[in-house]
Amino acid sequence: MDDIDRRLLAELQRDAAQPYSALAAAVGLSTGAVHERVRKLREQGVIRRTTVDVDPVSVGRGVLAFVMIEANAWMGDRPTHEALAALPEVEEAHVVAGPASLLVKIRAGSPEQLQASLRRLFQIEGVTGTQTIVVLETFFDRPPDPLGR
Repeated sequence: MDDIDRRLLAELQRDAAQPYSALAAAVGLSTGAVHERVRKLREQGVIRRTTVDVDPVSVGRGVLAFVMIEANAWMGDRPTHEALAALPEVEEAHVVAGPASLLVKIRAGSPEQLQASLRRLFQIEGVTGTQTIVVLETFFDRPPDPLGR
């Protein structure tokens, strides 16, 4: 990946819906060359998917919490992965080192819905406890900077 690829990634992160002609103008290449580079970045797995950034509050998911999950067994296996993936309110799930076995990011519509989510986490085999951090305000949430800034 060279500097042009990194600039393309930065442009796509800013607005993934912009046409190849606009991308080409931004990086100084032809539209066909940009199209080919983007195709290769997708094939290589650098671009994993193209999404829409939805405001969680607007869709009734204004409560954000990070939950450290404690367990009595190794939780980095397929059954745990599948159990967490089956919970639509879990946006991210990570196997971690430290006092907890897992760290999950949950978005819920209300404190009561968050509580219901925590109950569902306790139904996962091996879970023995949770520590929940509720976010009061988010200053920013940024993706990785392909330009390394």
